[in-house]
Amino acid sequence: MDTSQYLELFIDETKEHLQSLNEHILELEKEPENADTINEIFRAAHTLKGMAGTMGYTRMQRLTHDLENVFQEIRNGNMKATAKLIDILFRGLDALEGYLEIISTTGGEGTEDNEDIIKDLDELTKEGTGKGSGSEETQEQKKEEEPAKEQPKETSQASEKEKFLSIPISEYEITAMENAKKEGQNVFGITVYLQETCILKAARAFLVFKSVESKGELIKSVPSTEKIEDEEFDFDFSWILATKEDKDTIRKLIMNVSEIADVAIDDFPYSVESTTEKTEKKETVVKAKEEKKEPAKKPATKGKVASRSVRVDIDKLDVLMNLVSELIIAKNALVSVSSAEGTADLSSNNIFNENIEYLERVTTNLHESVMKVRMVPIESVVNRFPRMIRDLNRKLDKKMELYMTGEDTELDRTVIDELGDPLMHLLRNSADHGLESNEERVRLGKPEVGSIYLDAYQEGNNVTIEVRDDGAGINVDKVRQKAIDKGTITEQQAETMTDKDFIDLLFRPSFSTADKISDVSGRGVGLDVVKTKIESLGGSIEAKTVRGEGSTFTIQLPLTLAIIQALMVEVGKEKYAIPLGNIDTIEEISLDEIKLVQSKEVIHLRGSVIPIVRMNEVLEMEDYERDPESNSLIVVVVKKGEQRLGLGVDNLLGQQETVIKSMGHHITNAKLFSGATILGDGEVALILDTNTLV
Repeated sequence: MDTSQYLELFIDETKEHLQSLNEHILELEKEPENADTINEIFRAAHTLKGMAGTMGYTRMQRLTHDLENVFQEIRNGNMKATAKLIDILFRGLDALEGYLEIISTTGGEGTEDNEDIIKDLDELTKEGTGKGSGSEETQEQKKEEEPAKEQPKETSQASEKEKFLSIPISEYEITAMENAKKEGQNVFGITVYLQETCILKAARAFLVFKSVESKGELIKSVPSTEKIEDEEFDFDFSWILATKEDKDTIRKLIMNVSEIADVAIDDFPYSVESTTEKTEKKETVVKAKEEKKEPAKKPATKGKVASRSVRVDIDKLDVLMNLVSELIIAKNALVSVSSAEGTADLSSNNIFNENIEYLERVTTNLHESVMKVRMVPIESVVNRFPRMIRDLNRKLDKKMELYMTGEDTELDRTVIDELGDPLMHLLRNSADHGLESNEERVRLGKPEVGSIYLDAYQEGNNVTIEVRDDGAGINVDKVRQKAIDKGTITEQQAETMTDKDFIDLLFRPSFSTADKISDVSGRGVGLDVVKTKIESLGGSIEAKTVRGEGSTFTIQLPLTLAIIQALMVEVGKEKYAIPLGNIDTIEEISLDEIKLVQSKEVIHLRGSVIPIVRMNEVLEMEDYERDPESNSLIVVVVKKGEQRLGLGVDNLLGQQETVIKSMGHHITNAKLFSGATILGDGEVALILDTNTLV
């Protein structure tokens, strides 16, 4: 059986199980006696072992098998979750993640056996139980007993009979059963129930077949073996098996396969007189009615509920999103035609406008539906951070706790995939630079255990993520001196800079205030990487600090990178789009209100001084001509965190739903633009990236 078709599913499932193991082992470290946590750990390890075996990754299967042995001994009360044991378990999980990384890249698991980890696990098991993790007696006992413990039996004797009787049999199959009986074999009806969480159903069914094929002859399968291989079944399948083995032996062989919830097995009832299909069906129905006590539809019902959630390849969603984009462009074209035609024929124009409004509602709803499918909770990124903070706790010899809120906040999948590294850098920065040493915190009257917070929440069309700590805050004087020493700024420039200006220097490439380089920080590749990545996602980041109280890094990101609401503006004869999420306000000001401060134009707006730039100068328009009779200027005030900047434009064209198209690698000044969009009249308008201006 070719398992390559299941590779992507295996990778996704393994990531989830490894994340689950990380989270639950962290809980186990805090609550060593929590039985629910121990059971969850064992189930995840047991499933992961079975998946690795199914895919043929023997090294990964062996390591997971030894981890499972340790979890089983903890579960049985033979071992305690000591600090030493937890450390070795985490080493094992890191090794499994290493296997997964190689599998994701090459399809193979590599050649690393991780013998040192396996040896440590074996020694721990010997210390705790007097037996090694390779004990044959222990392993056989586990294989035979654990799956049955793991899931409650969900089928009654009545439901077993009903399943067997629902198998239609032909005259040929009756003859085969008769011959088996004459040879002294048993004829069993078997129904196998898979766990409802099983993803690789066909692979599990294949392993079940392999486990018993040498013990007898498969006379009938419902559904057919072809349909089972194509996963055209719910969470159960039935056979008629002729074998010399007894029921218990066959049952144990099947239950040794992972993710089997239960097995129903009994003598298969059939009648020699059933010589035609019509008679068989009639007789089957009569017998089923006689023996039926209550319907056994629990597994099937569960299967239908589970199927409400499906995995979809992101490439398929991208194709769907592109089709929605083209639909929106077509809608914009109709709107443009409608505006150009005027109102010559009022009645037909009204019908035309009604159809456009209907099309607009449909495209908007379709866009929102597709976006909901693409949205992923930020939980998938942040769940790995508690483990990271635990490791930093030991590496830096600082006591710290991570508190997270808003894990259910959703972002576009393309944004989520790029968010992990920036957040990791910020958390490591808080742990290393932000929090003081344990002794220093006690001396200052602070709690010895430092606190790091990761909060996420939605604001309009943006998601805000805050990383903060209760540490020492940013030492602005130290940043100032470091910048002068490195030649980043001069003494004269430093005299006119504010504290915020100095903090912004931390986002410069290769800038670090660490006194020594370590594997945690100090190489100057932290905050500049964060800023670059966040801005490439159309977001912004800013830092605030209070000496002695801590620092806060605030990230703002758009919900999606595909279709946005934008304000269309004109500069000269060219049209540009400005994302609505970046706009604070729009003002029409008199030219007399523009003042000069240090040779830069500013306006005074509701108690704030806001610098302005004229977009014709930013865009370097050579043939630009301003209307000489105009005494006012339209200013679009855009924001980036708490910073504001006014963009001087010539005309406002209104709000429009815009589709972001990539400009490719041929545009040399791409930093000023986040993409382009196609307008209703077929004209191309560039989308301004205001983050590069503010």
